[in-house]
Amino acid sequence: MRPATIQLWDPLIRLFHVSVAGVFVANYFFTEAGDDWHTWLGYYACGWLLVRSVWGFVGPRSARWQDFWPTRARLGEHLAALRQGRACHRLGHSPLGALVMLLMMGAIAALGVSGFLMQEVDALWGADWPQQLHGWIADGLALLVATHLAAAVIESVRARENLPLSMLTGKRRIRPDDH
Repeated sequence: MRPATIQLWDPLIRLFHVSVAGVFVANYFFTEAGDDWHTWLGYYACGWLLVRSVWGFVGPRSARWQDFWPTRARLGEHLAALRQGRACHRLGHSPLGALVMLLMMGAIAALGVSGFLMQEVDALWGADWPQQLHGWIADGLALLVATHLAAAVIESVRARENLPLSMLTGKRRIRPDDH
C-alpha cells in the first residue's frame, strides 16, 4: 500500500523556487556582474522575492509565514530533536530549513540592493565597495545554497523521502508524526 500524500506546495511556491534557483545558477556561474543578462535576471529574482513575500500573507497555509516562521521555541525543539536523534517532522519547512530559506531570501534582497547601487547610483560610479559587497553577499548566498542542498539530501535520507522531488511535484508523504 502506498503512503498517503498531500498536495503541500502550490504552483506559485514551486515556480518561485525553480525560478530563483535558476537565476542563482545563471548569475553565479554563467554571467558577469554588470552584464545585461546578469542585471535583468537579478531584477527578475527580486520581482519573485516581492511576489513570494506577499504570498506569505495571502497564500495557502503551507506558504504562509506564520506556518513555518523559525521562532525560538520551534528552533529549540528542532535542535533538541536533532541532538537526541529523534524525528521532528513537519509537512512544510523545518525550523532550521525556514531559517536558511529566510537567510537566502535576505541575501537575494541584499544582492538586489547592492546590484542596484552598482548600476544605477551615479554617486557610487567607480567606487569599489558596492561591487565587493555584492560579491561577498553572492558568496554567502552560495554557501547558504550549498547548506540547503546538503540538508535536503541528508533529510531525504533520514526521512526516507525524496524532499527535492516534493518541491517539484508539490506532493509530500504524510507521516503519523508530522506536525
